[in-house]
Amino acid sequence: MEDMPHILVVDDDTRLRQLLRKYLADNGYLVSVAADAAEARVRLAAMAADLIVLDVMMPDEDGLSLTRDLRRTSAVPILLLTAMGEVDDRIRGLESGADDYLSKPFEPRELLLRIASILRRAPKPEAEPARALSLGPLAWDLGRAELRRGDEAVHLTTAERDLLGILAAAAGQAVSRDELAARTGNAANPRAVDVQVTRLRKKLEDDPRMPRYLQTVRGQGYMLRPD
Repeated sequence: MEDMPHILVVDDDTRLRQLLRKYLADNGYLVSVAADAAEARVRLAAMAADLIVLDVMMPDEDGLSLTRDLRRTSAVPILLLTAMGEVDDRIRGLESGADDYLSKPFEPRELLLRIASILRRAPKPEAEPARALSLGPLAWDLGRAELRRGDEAVHLTTAERDLLGILAAAAGQAVSRDELAARTGNAANPRAVDVQVTRLRKKLEDDPRMPRYLQTVRGQGYMLRPD
């Protein structure tokens, strides 16, 4: 699985999002999904994506805006999906920094061909040492956003993975509950972070009542302290 390209699908259409998740997974890709730009940012903060399949027409922030923002700091390939097929729309998409543009409705096989073509053209990253944080018998892979015990993956819910990814990116530093809530889509209910922390500790700690790795920093928030 480590050699399977990781694709992030961002689309506010729940049915299409889940269909694409299954179709791409059935065709040899690791797939994560997000319902909007805000959720996409949370996913990208917690994992490395090889390509983003991004819907243009989304509420709050559209795909063109997200593409332009990502291009300030990232070269991750982006394939835009849109119901608008006019030439001017395609040009705007490419000018925003997208690598390709596919109009809805589309043939699933064409999507596969476009993805394969983009990935072939994408520059191969230079080999670098695996980046992982040691948490006793567990290890958090920063590149794959995966928690492992030896050769076995430890199951995490999406919420747990997002939370652990954010804390791992700031390992050794406290992250406030409000920031964690905002970045995990719980801005209206920061206490939901406490629930996720409790659940995550049960998977990380020998004794969740006396946490060694996922610590509470009084008055500041939570901190991941690896070995």
